[in-house]
Amino acid sequence: MQTYFVCERSASQNLGHIGILCMTHTTTINPHAAQPASLMALLHSLRRNRQLIIQMTRREVIGRYKGSVMGLAWSFFNPVLMLAVYTFVFSVVFKARWGTGAGDSKTLFALVLFVGMIVHGVFSEALNRAPNLILSNVNYVKKVVFPLEILPVITMAVALFHSMVSLSVLLIAFVVFNGYLHWTAMFIPLVLLPFVTLTLGFAWMLASIGVFIRDVGQVIGMITTVMLFLAPVFYPVSAVPADIRPLIMANPLTFMIEQTREVMIFGHLPDWAGLGIYTVAATIVAWAGYALFQKTRKGFADVL
Repeated sequence: MQTYFVCERSASQNLGHIGILCMTHTTTINPHAAQPASLMALLHSLRRNRQLIIQMTRREVIGRYKGSVMGLAWSFFNPVLMLAVYTFVFSVVFKARWGTGAGDSKTLFALVLFVGMIVHGVFSEALNRAPNLILSNVNYVKKVVFPLEILPVITMAVALFHSMVSLSVLLIAFVVFNGYLHWTAMFIPLVLLPFVTLTLGFAWMLASIGVFIRDVGQVIGMITTVMLFLAPVFYPVSAVPADIRPLIMANPLTFMIEQTREVMIFGHLPDWAGLGIYTVAATIVAWAGYALFQKTRKGFADVL
């Protein structure tokens, strides 16, 4: 065991842009060495590398808009534009209603739909990029000592940043259209936490499998699109025929979309029992994904 201080000029297409990355590690330079895969090792890695995660997340968010005239402001104007389009199309053109009763205003459908799009956006952005994370950061595998397990975490953090901007736009729009905001909106972070944990577990799995099976990167985009239409984003679960409803409920997006709407749009408390079960399942998936990633990472250098 030795201590290393590593500095490198970032060359990553996805996670790094021009800059110097420095960190200290106490480990062996052996890409084939077995890596700890316990839940405690996962938490320790996140705590130990938190500054690196924050630094690389900030770099990727800024780098995404680098060179554009509006810069980081695009992360705000994009959801504003999308919400304006949804509101026009569904409240003016289609005159759609969500069917919730007397409080079903013209713009409610657009707001309800936007909640579903935000939740699905976090899921799809993190998973669509996961299979190529290791493939597009070969230098981190072969040339430097780098905590590869944080790459999906950084992608997840970037997706969360954009979702937080979109949620802010949605909250402002809700206040503008209705003149008030439900106090239950304060539960949004608590509702989304198990969903983020679950998505991170899937991201670790896909990042690992994507190294060995390149077709995963082509398939995952279609799967996330299918999951969009098999979730109650554009329609309520009550509108689905009873024999198909179990399939919709099995979608991990369904419960999260409905719970987010309950606390944010309808002013109801979360389903605490359901949220507890979801949290346990999400923790197991996250642990399984992390363990798979750690067990297979010793083969990354050989494949790449």
